[in-house]
Amino acid sequence: MAESRSEATRRVAAFFDLDKTIIASSSALAFSKPLLREGLINRRAALRSAYAQLVFSLAGADADKTERMRAEVSALCAGWDVAQVSAIVRETLHDVVDPLVYAEATDLIAQHLADGHDVVILSATGEEVAAPVAEMLGATRCVATRMEIVDGRYSGEVDFYCYGENKAVAAKQQAATYGYDLAACFAYTDSSTDIPLLETVGHPHAVNPDKLLRRTAGEHDWPILTFERPMSLRTRIPARSAGVVALGVGAVAAGATWYSLSRRRRSRSSDS
Repeated sequence: MAESRSEATRRVAAFFDLDKTIIASSSALAFSKPLLREGLINRRAALRSAYAQLVFSLAGADADKTERMRAEVSALCAGWDVAQVSAIVRETLHDVVDPLVYAEATDLIAQHLADGHDVVILSATGEEVAAPVAEMLGATRCVATRMEIVDGRYSGEVDFYCYGENKAVAAKQQAATYGYDLAACFAYTDSSTDIPLLETVGHPHAVNPDKLLRRTAGEHDWPILTFERPMSLRTRIPARSAGVVALGVGAVAAGATWYSLSRRRRSRSSDS
């Protein structure tokens, strides 16, 4: 990835969508099995999520469908213990995500990091899921959907929905905070709902684009990339320090420790 001399003097970020751009599915759906196993969702909810993902893959995630999915997920999560969710994600992260990550995406992330660029994941998925995935990918930071938390549990309300226009807002906020020159920045996404984000940066890219994004990319001469080789992260990008991810890692670690101990205690009780 060659840079001009003027670009090399500017602070640059590469903004990546997560679902169907870096990984070959919905990250939230990918964790439905461990959530089902731990009793946070029932089989009907898991099947409904799988059906919704099938509809998305066949017809594209337009705004109305994504909004319905957001409302359903928000209602489903109401009352969940945040520490428990974070622990489940951390414990199952490699097993769940490894088979889904595109090799082309990890190569691109590695190249941006080697070029001195920050890598920022922007995802509509909740941050308790998206941030650990971003950390494992070696991303500089992650901006994801933030659910309202009351007394350690999700209330069912959304503080920030990192979707559509809000991804462009997030990119601009990142630029203001970290000094990025948006004209020198990159963005990668599969979805036409992220066109506002692509229009915000100087180097937009369509990845495995839906029909509308493919047409828009053609009209604007945006590069179109094809990612099609899922691979194992363990052999390619080492996890970075948890401190680089915009997540309450200390709270997550404490929650993971509590949850693991709780599971061991339950296991001992059942064995006795």
